[in-house]
Amino acid sequence: MHDAPENFSEFSAGHRTRTAGNILAHICDLLDWACSMARGTQTWKDVPPRSWNEDVDRFFAGLKRLDSLLADDEPLGFEAEKLFQGPIADALTHVGQLAILRRMASAPVKGENYFKADIAAGRVGPEQSAPRREFD
Repeated sequence: MHDAPENFSEFSAGHRTRTAGNILAHICDLLDWACSMARGTQTWKDVPPRSWNEDVDRFFAGLKRLDSLLADDEPLGFEAEKLFQGPIADALTHVGQLAILRRMASAPVKGENYFKADIAAGRVGPEQSAPRREFD
């Protein structure tokens, strides 16, 4: 999402495929669904895409909500495995699609060695540590 090209939200792989903005909005819907599941319900709502920056903000807000729910002492409304095999696995698939679209839009995201990345529990916003080892 970081440094996406101007008008990336409208970029698509071709006729009858989702735009990058549609994919990002869908990821946000998946995070909302995961949060509802963590609370013990299954609420789904398709929210139309907004501007890229608004949906990036929505993404990080949803990720923060989900992170808080997972870290809470309250029991989850559904088994963690169901959260991961449903909305989280689906969201990860779509993150990959966005990465492919970035490459197609001549704005590839540099790969990073996540094993060496500075990942910290609770740090789920756009401000992240600099990559420790990027791949070309």
